[in-house]
Amino acid sequence: MDYKDTLLMPKTEFPMRGNLPKREPDMQAKWEEMNIYEKVQKRTEGRPLFILHDGPPYANGDIHMGHALNKILKDFIVRYKSMSGYHAPYVPGWDTHGLPIETALTKNKKVNRKEMSVAEFRKLCEQYAWEQVDRQREQFKRLGVRGDWDNPYVTLTPEYEAQQIKVFGEMAKKGYIYKGLKPVYWSPSSESALAEAEIEYYDKRSPSIYVAFAVKDGKGVLEQDEKIVIWTTTPWTIPANLGIAVHPDLDYVVVKVGDEKLLVAHDLVETVAKEIGWEEFETLRTVKGQQLEHIVAKHPLYERDSIVMLGDHVTTDAGTGCVHTAPGHGEDDFIIGQKYGLDVLCPVDEKGYMTSEAPGFEGLFYDEANKPITQKLEENGALLKLSFITHSYPHDWRTKKPTIFRATAQWFASIKDFRNELLKAVEDTKWVPAWGETRLYNMVRDRGDWCISRQRAWGVPIPVFYGENGDPIITDETIDHVSNLFREHGSNIWFEKEAKELLPEGFTHPSSPNGKFTKETDIMDVWFDSGSSHQAVLVERDDLNRPADLYLEGSDQYRGWFNSSLSTAVAVTGKAPYKGVLSHGFALDGEGRKMSKSLGNVVVPAKVMNQLGADILRLWVASVDYQADVRVSDAILKQVAEVYRKIRNTYRFLLGNLFDFDPKKDAVAFDQLREVDQYMLVKLNKLIEKVKKSYDEYEFAAIYHAVHNFCTIELSSFYLDFAKDVLYIEAADHKDRRAIQTVLYESLLALVKLMTPILPHTTEEVWSHISSVEEESVQLVDMPEAVHFENAEVLEQKWDAFMSLRDDVLKALEVARNEKVIGKSLTASVTLYANEKAKELLESVEEDLKQLFIVSEFAMGGSYTEAPENAQTFDAVKIVVKQAEGKTCERCWVVTPEVGEDQDHDTLCPRCAKIVREQYVS
Repeated sequence: MDYKDTLLMPKTEFPMRGNLPKREPDMQAKWEEMNIYEKVQKRTEGRPLFILHDGPPYANGDIHMGHALNKILKDFIVRYKSMSGYHAPYVPGWDTHGLPIETALTKNKKVNRKEMSVAEFRKLCEQYAWEQVDRQREQFKRLGVRGDWDNPYVTLTPEYEAQQIKVFGEMAKKGYIYKGLKPVYWSPSSESALAEAEIEYYDKRSPSIYVAFAVKDGKGVLEQDEKIVIWTTTPWTIPANLGIAVHPDLDYVVVKVGDEKLLVAHDLVETVAKEIGWEEFETLRTVKGQQLEHIVAKHPLYERDSIVMLGDHVTTDAGTGCVHTAPGHGEDDFIIGQKYGLDVLCPVDEKGYMTSEAPGFEGLFYDEANKPITQKLEENGALLKLSFITHSYPHDWRTKKPTIFRATAQWFASIKDFRNELLKAVEDTKWVPAWGETRLYNMVRDRGDWCISRQRAWGVPIPVFYGENGDPIITDETIDHVSNLFREHGSNIWFEKEAKELLPEGFTHPSSPNGKFTKETDIMDVWFDSGSSHQAVLVERDDLNRPADLYLEGSDQYRGWFNSSLSTAVAVTGKAPYKGVLSHGFALDGEGRKMSKSLGNVVVPAKVMNQLGADILRLWVASVDYQADVRVSDAILKQVAEVYRKIRNTYRFLLGNLFDFDPKKDAVAFDQLREVDQYMLVKLNKLIEKVKKSYDEYEFAAIYHAVHNFCTIELSSFYLDFAKDVLYIEAADHKDRRAIQTVLYESLLALVKLMTPILPHTTEEVWSHISSVEEESVQLVDMPEAVHFENAEVLEQKWDAFMSLRDDVLKALEVARNEKVIGKSLTASVTLYANEKAKELLESVEEDLKQLFIVSEFAMGGSYTEAPENAQTFDAVKIVVKQAEGKTCERCWVVTPEVGEDQDHDTLCPRCAKIVREQYVS
């Protein structure tokens, strides 16, 4: 007979190769057909709610690696929560208003805005936004992210906009909303105001000039022939100069340089002398900053006064200690200007061009005006020094072009009025990583009022009417009415109707005795849009709740969505919209560089999924320390794919060796198992405990390493390796075989469930090959519960010590193999010389040590000191390895002199001959 046919070799249809790029889409189609999201929600209904609120990505273009990292992390958490005692609905969202969509239409789609009304242009914007939502939705689903994809939240929908109007109205009602003329970040390239969150800093080369302002009225402190020196890197703001700020507590000195007498701060005089190039100077006298208040200087370009003022914002970090002040072009300038009654002069228009309020420079773009202004200063004898510096400068995050500070009439949310509540809300939130609390706390503590108006077409209009006298009208009645109109018709109605048609019927107001009204044309900052989602989504939808348990976004959102959501929620409810905030870093290339098309180092999620599969991408996310910046490259993904292969092979081995196992009748109780089997179950349950704790603490890399180690070390290198001798060789119902199968079955179920949040496609495929499970999907079961066995600790200590000794045996075998003493380990005979402790341990092991070491002969020699000279030496044992004597059994490959003793089966060892006779020969 062919003895191969008598071996119980693994049988499974679970394929060795994942072929994920082909299988995953089929799996996803099946999930869609069975409506898996709804089934999960129905199964967990009535459990405690866990809400991870999705920060909306911007609906424009294909998803990038940062999107993939973010959405996959969220999916890990939501999937885990729904398998561990929670009801965890997940509603994905999109941010759909703002400049990029306007730009995409006008530049890429060549739409001519001038040929259509605002309302018509907005309809094109909406259509484009929906196209982008559909495009990104398919890409997110391809990642294997489970959610309510048929009912996402989108910031342009009528119900969302209606709730956003309510948030604005509530803030206005509490007095937090006001209109004022203030300098704000202004983007000439976007022709709109920007919020701090829309600013990025890049290096810019700027002129650096030192300018002398001649004293006109020194108030008895400075003399007529003396001059005050200022320094600036924005010569274009000199036409807007109305004053000079000094610090009241600083010492200032008048120095004589050649024929000139110049005033600078005492602490900066050496630096200024070096910068301007004074070869020598003489200090004439010292005055306190407070003595200089109200001194009048002459403007260096115009017949205009420049007033000296006292300001605590003046420092000696750079410059001269005398700060050029243009109230229309700087926040500190504006504040001190208001204190001293200065005008808010802003001679730059919305496109960045100088106006008639800057005589001599009208029509010049502000950056181009630097040169002629500097030349005019030189002509007037006011320029002391011109050089150039490269420094960090604010840019528009969309257009990547420089911004300016420009005073315009804007709508603001007054942060200072509820700053203390905001800070308290930050302290009451759980932050991961912990430094997130300090970061947002400091931002809130230091930030100014929030400019919420934008001069664009595509967005939610600011719901304000104006009376005939120009007074803004915001009442409960108007807010409710506009909110209801938007809910019914969408916000485009604001641009389709006149003010009178948008007001409640019969509306009257003291500011308009003749019943004539106008409406605001500015839209809201897009951060106000997404920042209102706690009400427009969590309150609007019946299946959600405010506050959310978790917000999870990139670390750039401390100044973005985390911040704007906090501001609107605390303003409206007095509390944060989230109980916890978790942030992740950015996705970089393999060398730690930012990905860019110009460098050619962009890793595209779609390409990775087409080549390797979504589960490899997901496993990569699990493998990285995502709270810092993470690296991804073909080489890194290849390493992850290798780990995936090992995990998949483990699943396949477990399935293959359970083909004849029915847990209902074949499972062995724990106390009936051999110690080695009990040991593996103890290790398995420690893994369950560790993995669940790691999920709870959002430490996915710990799960990746724990599962990988369990599969490769505990299982593959030990248990599964020696188990083959029992699984393949013994009779089907042999007690040792059923004991091992019991362990394999428990391991399979646990590993499938534990990895489902991370590898949902693969575990679903494994689940479909487990005949004994009843649920149609692994997504419809809970995480395994860790079992605490009696005497588990003692058992684990004993077998951990044995594993250490086994490692020594394996090393000795490897040395013998390299020295050509043996071939495979089954050709070896091992003799062990042990110290008392090791001897006692080995004698306590009831299992067959030959089997555990995977050798043909094993014997205990004498004591440690009695070992022969050729023994390999280790801490507790000395080992002699030699070739085993005898013939090789054709069936089990053990080498023994007993092969051939059975006449009927003369190529088998006695053990195999007995099995064959009893099981296969009738």
